Amino acid sequence: MQGQAAAAFSENLIDDVLAGRRRSISRAMSLAETTGSAGRELAAAIYGHTGRAHVVGLTGVPGSGKSTMVRVLAQNFRRTGRRVGIVAVDPSSPFSGGAILGDRIRMLELAGDPGVFIRSMATRGALGGLARASLDVVDVFDAAGFDIVLIETVGVGQDEVDIVQAAHTVVVVSAPGLGDEIQAIKAGVLEIADIHVVSKCDRPEASETVVDLKTMLKLGESGRHGVGEAAGWSVPVLATSAQNREGMEELVAAIDGHRTYLDRSGEIADRRRRIAEMRILKTAEEIVRARILGRSAGMMEALVGRVAAGRVDPYSAALGLVDQNTKPTD
Repeated sequence: MQGQAAAAFSENLIDDVLAGRRRSISRAMSLAETTGSAGRELAAAIYGHTGRAHVVGLTGVPGSGKSTMVRVLAQNFRRTGRRVGIVAVDPSSPFSGGAILGDRIRMLELAGDPGVFIRSMATRGALGGLARASLDVVDVFDAAGFDIVLIETVGVGQDEVDIVQAAHTVVVVSAPGLGDEIQAIKAGVLEIADIHVVSKCDRPEASETVVDLKTMLKLGESGRHGVGEAAGWSVPVLATSAQNREGMEELVAAIDGHRTYLDRSGEIADRRRRIAEMRILKTAEEIVRARILGRSAGMMEALVGRVAAGRVDPYSAALGLVDQNTKPTD
C-alpha cells in the first residue's frame, strides 16, 4: 500500500512537470538531486519524456564572462518564442556540498520571465565539472517542454571536460588578456568546442585572441570531431560582448546552425550515445561510492592506516575496497 501511494504521488508530480508547472518542476529537480529511491524512481519516469530539448554547454576559464553571456543568450532565445532552462553549475562548498557562487544572483534580469527557469547546482566534487544530478535536472527541463537548456559550467580548466559528453553543442568562451589561448591548449578545450567565442570584444586585445584561436583551429584541423568544411561544420570563432550585446545574435545563429547540422548529418545520434555512456558511468561511480561510504567505514580506516604505514600500496587497497563493495547485498 505504501509503495502504491508513493507511485501515485510520483505520477501526479510527473503530470505536473509535463504540464510545465513551475513549483512541480522545482520539486522534481530537488528530488533529482537526492540519492534516495524517490529521486531515482522519478528520474527513471521522467527520462521517457525527454529527447526534444537542445542542450548547449558553455565552458571557459573563470572571468571569461560566461554568466553574463548566458543571461543575454537566454534573452535572445526568448525573443524567438523559445523557453529556456538554465543549469548554472557552481563549485561545491566543502562543508555543505551545496553551490557557493549563486549564479541566480547574477541573472536577476531573467527572474520575471515565466519562459526562463534557472537552477543553480553544485559540482559535488565531480572531477569533470558535472555531477550526475546535473543531467537529471536537464531531463526535467526537457520533459517540461523547455526548448533550449543552457548548462553553464564552473570553468575550472583542465578537469572540465564532462560538458563535451553532456551537451549537443559546446561553446567555449575565452576572454582577451587572460592568456586563454594558452589555457585552451593546456585544458584541451580547443578540441571540445563546436563554437569558439571571444568575449569582451570591446577590449583592444580581443582581435588578437580571435586571430590566435583561428590559427590554432586551422593547425589542429578543427578539433576533436574532425569536423571541418568537408564534414559540413566549420568551427566558428565569434567576437562578442554580452555586456554591450555585440555579436550575440550571431552566436544564437551559430548555435541554431550547429543544431541543424547535427540533425542533417545524423551526428545527433552519436552525441546522444556519448551522453548516454557518460551518464551510465557517472551513475555507476556514484553507486559504488555510496556503497563504499555506507558499508565500509571501518575497512576504509584500516586501509588508510596500512597505506600510510607503507604496508600496502594505494592501488591494491583501492582494488580490495572496490571488490568488497561492488557485491550486491542480499
